[in-house]
Amino acid sequence: MAADPQNSNLAQAIQEVTEKAQLLVREEIALAKAELTEKVTKLIKGAVVGIAAGIFLILGLLYLLDALSWGIWRLIEGGGGINYWLGFLIVAVLLFVFGGIAGFLAARFVKSGTPPTPKMAIEEAQLIRQTISSSSSSTGRSSSSGGLASAHSTTPTTGARAASEVDR
Repeated sequence: MAADPQNSNLAQAIQEVTEKAQLLVREEIALAKAELTEKVTKLIKGAVVGIAAGIFLILGLLYLLDALSWGIWRLIEGGGGINYWLGFLIVAVLLFVFGGIAGFLAARFVKSGTPPTPKMAIEEAQLIRQTISSSSSSTGRSSSSGGLASAHSTTPTTGARAASEVDR
């Protein structure tokens, strides 16, 4: 009869460790999803701004070519003192400036979003692995299960805090 309460306590401890491990895995997956969503969003922003930069550059090139054609016409004809082509040239320069700014922003967005790896989730998983490794290397069964309980009690809070930081 003395063995029944001991087996019951052991079974309860195993069930508790299993539940906490499952909770921990779910939180790590949620953190990884949040990080990947953030990285993909930055990559998409970079791509969209890059496309806008390309459009500005193409439009600038069109205006530059248009200004060049007006300038050549004026040189050939001799003109009457009205410089139509200067307006086109100024617009082309402005479009090139906007294209350069948009290209710079696109490069920054893409650089901040690559590679799309969940760094915080990986760091959390490494901390958990270190905690479990250190607790399993300590002597005695009670210290081992206590190490898992302490790892679970601190790490999910950190994981939840990190997930909330990613959402900001």
